[in-house]
Amino acid sequence: MPTEPEQIKVETAQNRQSDTLVSSSVIRQLGEWLGETIIEQEGKELFDLEEEIRNLSKERRAGDASAQEKIQALLPELVDETPRALAVLKAFTTYFQLVNLAEEQQRLYILRQRAQNAAAQGIPMRETIAAAILHLCEEGVPADELRQILNNLFIMPVFTAHPTEAKRRTTLMQLRTLSDALQTLYSTDLSPSDHNEIEETIRETIVLLWQSDETRDRRPTVMDEVRNALYFFETTVFDVVPLIYEELERALARYYPDEHFEIPSFFRYGSWVGGDRDGNPFVTLEITEEALREQKEAILTQYNIEVNALYERLSQARTRTNFSKALLDSLKYDFTLVPEEELEVLRRFDLEPYRQKLILMFRRLRATRDENSVPWAKKIPNPRAYKGVDEFLNDLRLIKTSLKENKGERLTKGRLSHLIRSVEVFGFHLASLDVRQHARRHRSAMADILNHYEVVYDYEAISENDKIKLLTNEIMSSRPLTAKLIFSQETNDTIALFRLIKRAQQEIDVEAMQTYIISMTTEVSNLLEVLLFARDADLAGQIDVVPLFETVDDLLNAPAVMQKLFSNDAYMAHLAQRGMCQQIMIGYSDSNKDGGYLRANWMLFRAQRALAQVCNEHGVTLTLFHGRGGTLGRGGGPANRAILAQPPESVHGRIKLTEQGEVISTRYSNAAIAHRHLEQLVNAVLLTRSKQPRFVPTFAKADELAQWMDELSQLSFEKYRSLVEREEFLRYFHEATPIDQISRLNIGSRPARRKQTTAIDDLRAIPWVFAWTQSRVNLPSWYGVGTAFDRWLTDAKVPDIKRDNPETGSSGAERTEAKIHADKLANLREMYAEWPFFRTVIDNIQVGMSKADMDIAALYAALTDEETHHTIFDDIRAEFERTKNALLLITQTEDLLDGSWLKESIRLRNPYVDPLNYIQVELLKRLRNEPAPESIEALRDGVLLSVNGIAAGVQNVG
Repeated sequence: MPTEPEQIKVETAQNRQSDTLVSSSVIRQLGEWLGETIIEQEGKELFDLEEEIRNLSKERRAGDASAQEKIQALLPELVDETPRALAVLKAFTTYFQLVNLAEEQQRLYILRQRAQNAAAQGIPMRETIAAAILHLCEEGVPADELRQILNNLFIMPVFTAHPTEAKRRTTLMQLRTLSDALQTLYSTDLSPSDHNEIEETIRETIVLLWQSDETRDRRPTVMDEVRNALYFFETTVFDVVPLIYEELERALARYYPDEHFEIPSFFRYGSWVGGDRDGNPFVTLEITEEALREQKEAILTQYNIEVNALYERLSQARTRTNFSKALLDSLKYDFTLVPEEELEVLRRFDLEPYRQKLILMFRRLRATRDENSVPWAKKIPNPRAYKGVDEFLNDLRLIKTSLKENKGERLTKGRLSHLIRSVEVFGFHLASLDVRQHARRHRSAMADILNHYEVVYDYEAISENDKIKLLTNEIMSSRPLTAKLIFSQETNDTIALFRLIKRAQQEIDVEAMQTYIISMTTEVSNLLEVLLFARDADLAGQIDVVPLFETVDDLLNAPAVMQKLFSNDAYMAHLAQRGMCQQIMIGYSDSNKDGGYLRANWMLFRAQRALAQVCNEHGVTLTLFHGRGGTLGRGGGPANRAILAQPPESVHGRIKLTEQGEVISTRYSNAAIAHRHLEQLVNAVLLTRSKQPRFVPTFAKADELAQWMDELSQLSFEKYRSLVEREEFLRYFHEATPIDQISRLNIGSRPARRKQTTAIDDLRAIPWVFAWTQSRVNLPSWYGVGTAFDRWLTDAKVPDIKRDNPETGSSGAERTEAKIHADKLANLREMYAEWPFFRTVIDNIQVGMSKADMDIAALYAALTDEETHHTIFDDIRAEFERTKNALLLITQTEDLLDGSWLKESIRLRNPYVDPLNYIQVELLKRLRNEPAPESIEALRDGVLLSVNGIAAGVQNVG
């Protein structure tokens, strides 16, 4: 069996071979079809113009300095004719959508190759569930201990509507058609006529992409976002999740052949879509209820489809086999619910009890859907409807048991087994709908109530200790504070929300709403306020009260808050009812915007270790909820590697994490890629239970590492704050990025700002990251890192790492300078080699910097005045070079991402992204120079189209 590094080398070689065999040929063919479409739709002249710009961009990347001048000479005339500019933008944008599909096909090809090679060697493929079970088995984990691990296992991806998906649902569906067609075309032996038919489908869909609007003409509603999320549940998630359980069952049977395992439903889904109220005034009580009913309708529809498929399959007759008494008795009960006019049809199947049962189940599901189709206040109970998911699940298990008892064991597998597992996972709720609300809303509502009853006149003014004492007494008393809705409208809405949660648990199932998240939690009273509202709604012990720690200061303070909370009798009584399980959410976005990349990542790491320790001291089972985005500045990157880079004691087999914006479509548009993503998640979480520690490299103790990272993160923080706190920075951000136009982009129902100001503190982290990505700076993923390493390595006050030695001409790892502490550099290199956290941070910084381009960023910087340009951009460019040089010293490589397939992907994409940036800058320039009123809208459309194109080209924009 090859070692893992050897296996990685083999797989890397396969990647490069696959790139030649699959991606290049697919891209070339798609490019030709797109070219044909452009000529058909716009004419040869426009095609030639697009090709001229593309070739000049490639020449500029190849080192021809005159190429950029030639491109910029073309721009004024191009933008003067806005329709032509829009068509060129459309060409590059569509090209990237097709390139992304080609790379998707490449990934699928690589996965098939890896699976085949692993099977030929008799070993599991890397980062699979089987690989994790084998690892635990080889470590000597006994079956009983593995059962405990499985019983404690908990993995919940949570879909959010965070506005980072620039593509419309119409575009997503067209791309799905293309993806399916390409997969068939390049992975199946086809007859010539079938091949031609699929090619024609591809050509037609490319024309549809060309003729369809890239941008929405209005901002999506919350219910639009709900239906967008449901699209992925309906097209991939519902089918893929049972396969994950099946894969685990096979792995356990293979590596623990003499043992029996009962696998709990550890893998579930959550959603914020329709429940995330923080800063979104459009998420009302009515919308939340409608979202819940839409989710129920979606999952019941899937169950109807599956029950019908089982009806077609299970045709056993009384003349050929027996049936269990329990099943036959259940039929007698079912018939008591059937109207007289249906009896005759059902009697036709008297010889086929399974079919009879499944017809009745199908119609009970339809009755349940009918009951669900109206608001709860208008609901008319239907005696035929399922009262809850347990009744439906019991019917399925009756069929399974009857089959087992009557020589039908083989028939219990496959579709029936998958459906039972799906019902265990998705219930009647599909995904648990989390509520998130800002702490200040609960604070103001509590003040209103307490003032009304004259308990305290100015609740917000009293000390934190007095708040805790007051709230604790109220929680432990029996008197209700909110029996009547007699307060301000805002307070009444807050009270009614908790009543809605209670009603959801009654109308759908207890899993429908289980989590209440408090944004900007800073103190214990924030949680006790929510617990008091929950108690009044008869929800004590029925929901998780979850703090969300977001800023750097909040992360530092989080362990002390939880320590104090766990010392509160009222809260611990609630926690006892929750099985002593506590969710804690940590935010990646605001901590990064607040403190910079290195500081935020280290504070998150430290907070996780400290929170795990506090929970362990109090006998509390911790589930960390990671609020990760798509970009590196918001915690993005491969989820499985991020999990393995965390302190293992903070995961310990339990994790909850957000899936946001374009990340959802990237991971869940294709079933095979969705399956790979989920198996990697399970693999990583299982490996957190490994006996081999991953935190402490062999050369240093944990406290020494922590001291070094404290120093580095503080230096990085100081450099980062020195930039964003400059007087000129806010002007630079608004003038040298397309942030003001991004705010107009109709990609989410939620406003881009918490308040109607232009201050960065009030700007949400998503548009903050989005803007820096568009201008090719990618500042949130690297700024401040170079200075931190420079000062730490040299004990210098002024950053001054230079990669090349002017005297010797040597570079990179060959170069040494007296002023660099050799032992410190050796420590950093060993940390990179041995510590997953540090390696992941460094590699993510490399990715962020590789997607940045300071020459393109300089074009945006020129949009502001000369003083601001030099004050801010000169600093950014210098820090970029400083950071790059520091990373090359640590990684001992010649260039960023050396040896990575991603480096080649970025290199190939850049000449096609650059023209979008050139045109976007020219459009922004025109918009800011007081254009004629009749041209403003077209210029704005052009900017938004370029935003979509750059997002498709750079990927992971928010």
